[in-house]
Amino acid sequence: ERSVPTLVRFFGAATADMLAAEGQRADLLVGNNVLAHVPDINDFVEGMRRLLKPAGTITMEFPHLLRLVEGNQFDTIYHEHFSYLSLYAVEQVFAAHGLALFDVEELPTHGGSLRIYAGHAGHAPAASERVLALRAEEAAVGVTNLSYYAGFGERVRETKRKLLEFLIGARRAGKTVAGYGAPGKGNTLLNYCGIRTDMLDYTVDRNPFKHGKFLPGTQIPIFAPEHIIATKPDYVLILPWNLRDEISAQLQYIRAWGGRCVVPIPEVQVLP
Repeated sequence: ERSVPTLVRFFGAATADMLAAEGQRADLLVGNNVLAHVPDINDFVEGMRRLLKPAGTITMEFPHLLRLVEGNQFDTIYHEHFSYLSLYAVEQVFAAHGLALFDVEELPTHGGSLRIYAGHAGHAPAASERVLALRAEEAAVGVTNLSYYAGFGERVRETKRKLLEFLIGARRAGKTVAGYGAPGKGNTLLNYCGIRTDMLDYTVDRNPFKHGKFLPGTQIPIFAPEHIIATKPDYVLILPWNLRDEISAQLQYIRAWGGRCVVPIPEVQVLP
């Protein structure tokens, strides 16, 4: 619609060969929040190798596994993502296809993301200080050891217990609890914890296409944000916790009736 030539098909080695045969090799390949979503990461990376010009650059952005584990962000593990990537893992995959990472940026998006820069091995610059520092940080915490992930699993279970304890305590005290947002991460959290309408009356979302629908699995109804004003819950559980500051600022009005915002990740916290 904006006169940008667009090819609607999955990307991989076959698509790259087709484009290269048409003279479409690239100086720059950009993929933000796509690398973790592809079902065959090796085919995808091989496609980039074939499509990239000898001195070209690849830049990919994806949620950082290290920050996911560090921040106990287990609710971001859901069906849209096929991979949860550390710098170490990405370097191994890219190296297997003749590509070398030479720089990395750490970003705050999605609870902590990486934007990596890569090129053909032998043509790419030497690894930057940022790459060396992040390699060392990942090695120090043990991303290549299974014990690292076992410890993460136990923290997840404890988060579930704490969230249920809070909700049960609130209900027993006669308090009402609503949700804010209907994101994918919220569905992971609520279904894993077994939270239904006996714990969470409803949730709201600013997307009108979700109004009148229900969260999958939990069957919690979704309303427009104005429903909070109409029902005046004692607590509002912010499901897209990565937007906690923005949402809690929007919800300042609940203080008029003594309402408080709550975030579940990295652990349950009632906001001041």
